[in-house]
Amino acid sequence: MTIDHRALLRSASRTFALSIERLPGIVGDAMCLAYLLLRVSDFLEDNDYMPAARKVALLALWDEILAGDAPASALLAELADHAPGNDPDAQVAAHADEILAKVRALPLAVQNQLLVHVRDSTQGMARWVARGPDIPLEDDMDDYMHEVAGRVGYLVTDVFAWYSGFVRGRLNQLMPLAREFGLALQTVNVIRGLRKDYERGWIFVPESFCAAVNLRRSDLFKPEYQIQALQVVDMVSDKAERHLQKALAYVMALPPWLHTLRLACIWPMLFAVRTLALSRQNVNVLVGEVKMTREEVKAIVRDTTLFGWSNRWLESYYRHLKQVRAPAPAAPPPAAPTPHLAAR
Repeated sequence: MTIDHRALLRSASRTFALSIERLPGIVGDAMCLAYLLLRVSDFLEDNDYMPAARKVALLALWDEILAGDAPASALLAELADHAPGNDPDAQVAAHADEILAKVRALPLAVQNQLLVHVRDSTQGMARWVARGPDIPLEDDMDDYMHEVAGRVGYLVTDVFAWYSGFVRGRLNQLMPLAREFGLALQTVNVIRGLRKDYERGWIFVPESFCAAVNLRRSDLFKPEYQIQALQVVDMVSDKAERHLQKALAYVMALPPWLHTLRLACIWPMLFAVRTLALSRQNVNVLVGEVKMTREEVKAIVRDTTLFGWSNRWLESYYRHLKQVRAPAPAAPPPAAPTPHLAAR
């Protein structure tokens, strides 16, 4: 039976499904399929049961499949030793052949845009898996985030340009902002996923951020260093805010009559703004995950659907969301000793 790619999207990400399903016609189909292709890449990059060498090899195979140089069945055969279970990314990967078949039914220009950008991102993921969790500087963090998110900003903008002559005429303005948009969302993802990434052996916070408060990265999650750790989270949050300002500029560069395209960008941007506000000085980012409530999501969707065509209103709403903070902890964190910096 042929898969319902929209249902597969919703099972993988309800949040992004909101945005993608708002998009019109072929643009919506293209972005849905692009998202699913990238989820296959994500699964191969960060699943918790493969060694790094196998991940690199399978990402290379996936790249060959995307290029048309190998059949999708080759990947499915490689993944046959692991049942998808309840893992949404694994379930998406198990349908890679059907997803690609739907991609091949898109207009040729759109196909090419999807495949070029997804291949670039897949190759970047493979490079980082081979490199390992070594992120000494902010530039290294940005390099990783560009591969997994900045290139997605390029993909989205190219598909928008295929659809709209207005966007096509402003690619020089939009493309740099598109990369920043991707970095904005990924920086917030880094904050949200700090604990989960740590548990699988990755800390995406640069060593230089930790060194600035005399903290070793390996001590970031130790309760006795909570004060310094929250200072590091603040630095990452400030970085996210800088990228989010560029994301706002991207949305505001889209005209009011492209309201559905704007909404598809506004929602993930404002969800990130709200999540960032909840994360600042919140110890929960170190021990679990900070999330918006469903009511907050519904309110943002409702309000922006009504008024998101207005740049003046959008700027004001953006400022309102970022000023909302999480409740203070019930008790102050314990005093922290000063650790020694790791030898280099």
